[in-house]
Amino acid sequence: MNLLNQLCMKMVQYYENDPVRIHHFISVHALAKLIAEEEGVDKHTLFILEAASYVHDIGIKAAIAKYNSTNGSYQELEGEPLARKMLTDLGFLTEDIDRICYLVAHHHQYIDIDGIDYQILVEADFLVNFTSDNMLKDSILSVYDKVFKTETGKFISEEMYQIK
Repeated sequence: MNLLNQLCMKMVQYYENDPVRIHHFISVHALAKLIAEEEGVDKHTLFILEAASYVHDIGIKAAIAKYNSTNGSYQELEGEPLARKMLTDLGFLTEDIDRICYLVAHHHQYIDIDGIDYQILVEADFLVNFTSDNMLKDSILSVYDKVFKTETGKFISEEMYQIK
């Protein structure tokens, strides 16, 4: 089994008996991979992005346990060390772990996005959250121009929600 599939299975195990969270990270992964491939990102960036999309919300369980909250800042704070341990245990390279953990620790911050992997992760997460949070079209429109920068992310959001 390849490393990304191993990571996905570890995350399924991590979220055992929580189909909503499993569905979320698998959906974010699928959209992130689609956007990245359509945007022509290189193979290494795609690898980083795929791994980050699987573990991006790994801190949510600890955030709930420690702070009784799913707030993004708590998820980022708690998620980085959990992701680092899982990725290390699976044998990811240190430099890859560092970037993946950076994405985990910042994916709810939408300013100073410093790479296409970060941009696509944010876009994919928003696309999934629009639906799972039952966001109204006005709410989606209020963040659309701030969040979506890739042509593929714009296209998907425009088609899904008939905006623009």
